[in-house]
Amino acid sequence: MFVCFPKFILGTPNTLQEACQTRKTPEFRHSGMIQKFTRCSSNRKIGNFSHLLGLGIFKATALAFKSAHATPAATMALAKITLQNFRNHAGSELTDTAHFNLLVGENGAGKTNVLEAISLLSPGRGLRRAALPELALRLSPDADPAPFAIGASLIEQGQVSARIGTYTQADRPTRRLVRINGADASASALSEWHAVSWLTPAMDGLFTDSAGARRRFMDRMALAIEPGHAKAASQLETALRERNRLLEDRGDARWLDAIEAQAAQHGSMVAQTRARLVAMLADELSALPPEPFARPILTYRAGGPVDAAELLAEFARARPRDRAAGRALIGPHRDELEVVMANAGQPAASCSTGEQKAMLIAITLAHGVLASSGRPSVLLLDEVAAHLDPVRRIELFRRLRAGKAQIWMTGTEIAPFADIEAEAAVWRVSGGALTRV
Repeated sequence: MFVCFPKFILGTPNTLQEACQTRKTPEFRHSGMIQKFTRCSSNRKIGNFSHLLGLGIFKATALAFKSAHATPAATMALAKITLQNFRNHAGSELTDTAHFNLLVGENGAGKTNVLEAISLLSPGRGLRRAALPELALRLSPDADPAPFAIGASLIEQGQVSARIGTYTQADRPTRRLVRINGADASASALSEWHAVSWLTPAMDGLFTDSAGARRRFMDRMALAIEPGHAKAASQLETALRERNRLLEDRGDARWLDAIEAQAAQHGSMVAQTRARLVAMLADELSALPPEPFARPILTYRAGGPVDAAELLAEFARARPRDRAAGRALIGPHRDELEVVMANAGQPAASCSTGEQKAMLIAITLAHGVLASSGRPSVLLLDEVAAHLDPVRRIELFRRLRAGKAQIWMTGTEIAPFADIEAEAAVWRVSGGALTRV
């Protein structure tokens, strides 16, 4: 028996007022999926079973999802993705999604905007790291940004497991709001439901960029193995900012002790997760052949003690130096990800742009394996296929086909996707409008 309860939220965008969850009741209680979720946080557990209590369900409609294009490896998908007043999309909807999903159109048509919208169904600022007012559709250059909304149904094992969404409101245009199964939630809670990864042309310079860019890269990937990482990283940043203020103002020593204890606790969690992520990626990469994608060797360089007690002691010792510098000079916020090309032993920053791109793809594919282990995952690849030679392109498609992540790719023409076109869901994009091919 399917059980769903209606719940409509006044003031919530229409794109979020959709069917969001369906479960078979007595049978589901004893299914294998309940075991999979036992290690998730209470937020996800409540979301999984809230329909039994009549909580958080938008519509009394049971959705059954079965894509004709789904591959045997695919165990999840985002379905019925809706964009409302987002970038140049006044109102776009993508249904009947598949394992491979292709967005084809001219430059500036709005292809990457769709990927960006999907990326915002995860913690953080999305693949462009844009400010919220920049994301909203404007009817004219002088007009105020319209409130935007992005929603999607999460499919697991052929059933809708959740309706997730993010949006803004007219009276709070600079605050991103999140709803999961009809209930208010934090952005970090999105990572408890699925993992979203991406590779874009803007990331081509990752190895020559600042250490901060590589830390953000690690933190985004870390959500695949530790959904609570985003919250820990945010709490660390807040604690360090407060510590800097107290040092500058020569604030109460007892309060400084308390703040440093928080920074050490959260910092240790962040550092340990990053270290574990890099070790897991290195292990996955070591099993890959050196061709056709250059195989990178990854090393995590901690910016300070990883143990919480040792980090706390270091914070206390470094107060005079950090007060003079105006910032903490040791800690996880100084971490570094070192990347070396395996067959040449050369730092990635010194390699050719082609070699750097190949290593980025190798890391992305390795992370995709980790992200899809025991949890739904989505991989967004912006203009990747067109820049690969035929050999690497075929190998990329082969690995993506064998993986469990749902794939979203963009391109200006369909030709580079000839090997997967028949099994893919394809949309033509023009001027913020989508046409299913």
